[in-house]
Amino acid sequence: MTAPTTALVVIDVQNDFIPAGQLAVPGGDEIVPLINRLGRSFRHVILAQDWHPAGHASFASSHPDKQPFDLIQLPYGEQKLWPDHCIQGTQGAALHPALDLPHAQLIIRKGCNPDIDSYSAFMEADRQTPTGLTGYLKERGIDTVYMVGLALDFCVMFSALDARAAGFNALVVLDACRGIDIDGSMEAAIRRMQQAGVALIESSALDA
Repeated sequence: MTAPTTALVVIDVQNDFIPAGQLAVPGGDEIVPLINRLGRSFRHVILAQDWHPAGHASFASSHPDKQPFDLIQLPYGEQKLWPDHCIQGTQGAALHPALDLPHAQLIIRKGCNPDIDSYSAFMEADRQTPTGLTGYLKERGIDTVYMVGLALDFCVMFSALDARAAGFNALVVLDACRGIDIDGSMEAAIRRMQQAGVALIESSALDA
């Protein structure tokens, strides 16, 4: 069992992000058994869940003449457009059925504001609106967060950067993540995390 001041944050392991989903991450289903195994070593487990209303501003379908993966400007800055995904209450938004973490104590839903995207489990894309996860962790005495899930180069990366900015020790378990890798986004994500002081580890480090 890891120290009681550590937590595992499982990011967006949802049906729409696995093969055959609306925004499939290659190999996204492969990490589920490993996440289940890692989860048993943590007293504190938090699940992050993308939870968009229909017609969300980040959906390409909400913008005439735009396609998925186009870039647009929204009031809070640049936004990449996505296929419709993880719409509230749909099967695509549901957690992967094989995810087995019954002792998880919190599900933090993000991207709920129809006008603001939220990759990070800590802070929405306007960089002004917290999700509440920082306060939850600090009130429970957590100082170190391990992150796993989907996708490494977007939601995992931004969660890790925000964890560091909030003062946590942040570690990303690389073999328990998968990425989309759009236009070199994987390489850029690794570089940004390293520069921010995020530790990039393999799951074997937790077995030592």
